[in-house]
Amino acid sequence: MAFGAEELRVLRRALALALHPSPVSDEDVQDCLRLADAVDEAVSESARLRAFLLADLARYRAALPGTATGYLALLADVLGAGYQPDADDLAALRALRGNPVAAALLERCRTVAEQAVRARLAGRCHASVPAPRALVPASRTRLRALPGGRGEAADRAAPKPRTPNSSPAKPAAPEPSRPVPTPAEVFPPKRRPTDPPHQLAAG
Repeated sequence: MAFGAEELRVLRRALALALHPSPVSDEDVQDCLRLADAVDEAVSESARLRAFLLADLARYRAALPGTATGYLALLADVLGAGYQPDADDLAALRALRGNPVAAALLERCRTVAEQAVRARLAGRCHASVPAPRALVPASRTRLRALPGGRGEAADRAAPKPRTPNSSPAKPAAPEPSRPVPTPAEVFPPKRRPTDPPHQLAAG
């Protein structure tokens, strides 16, 4: 696929708009749409041409050895377009090994087929091997809150982990038991009010 000078101008303008968005005129929009339609049409035409060539190659191969010249020319063309030769092509080329062109194409097809097999095997190996996990350190410093925040209070309240060599903490000694008070101590008797002092009569 080759672009003309006008198509390259439109493509450059479209790339500039994609990298640096800016107001676009109606003419630029129409040019981009026409270029997109042309690219889609070229891709479709390439797919149709490829399908036609492969069908023609199969017809020439079925009519071998009488069509050897046309078959070898077509095979060289489709190989250049990325065609992957199959078992029928390899068998046909082995039968035509007396032809120098067929012998050269046979070596080329073997190389292409081996590369395709290696690529498939490599893809399967990559798919079967799980992606390595990110290694996380065994111990990571915990994030702490600001001084006086919840993190500091929680650290003080949380029990400290015990190391394997440290001895278990001894239980605290129980407080000495206090004697049970008697009811008289809890409810002391009420004191009787004292009589007021007698006043002496005057005279």
